[in-house]
Amino acid sequence: MEDSPVSWAARAAALGAKPFDATAGTATLSLLWAGGRGAFDAAGLQRLASYLQFATVGSGQRLIVQDEPGEFMLIVLEGTVVIERAPHGVHVSRLAEARPGDVVGEMAVLDAGPRLSDCTTRTPCVLAVLETDALARLMKEDAALALVLLGALARRLSLRLRQVSARLSALLADA
Repeated sequence: MEDSPVSWAARAAALGAKPFDATAGTATLSLLWAGGRGAFDAAGLQRLASYLQFATVGSGQRLIVQDEPGEFMLIVLEGTVVIERAPHGVHVSRLAEARPGDVVGEMAVLDAGPRLSDCTTRTPCVLAVLETDALARLMKEDAALALVLLGALARRLSLRLRQVSARLSALLADA
């Protein structure tokens, strides 16, 4: 029997997450995501914020659990999140640290697959949360904005894939 996807409401309750002011969260997101290629404009970020939830989470909290199905992604607005993987129960490997402006959990939201890693707060964090249902509403209600968001996520995933490919190439060259 397949596990049920974990909602943000369930995870937030388990973590003791507290709501964060949406106006302050939107302002921080605007500072982090404005400008650059395919960027959100101020009006687009305001519209996107209406689909997000904002929360604070303390240090040492496991936001995302490896191998569970997930129904939310997180944008780090403040703080640091450690991304680790323990394949088949083998020792834990640190893959990366997510910092303000970075996204975690987007792959499970996009492909409905299991989470690939654990994501744990290293410091207290402020997060913007986009649930799968909210993304579906965004696509239906504001397709142009959804396209900008999906393009931004695709660029982030592409960059991550390039980094992994470079690491793999270096490891294979040393072998």
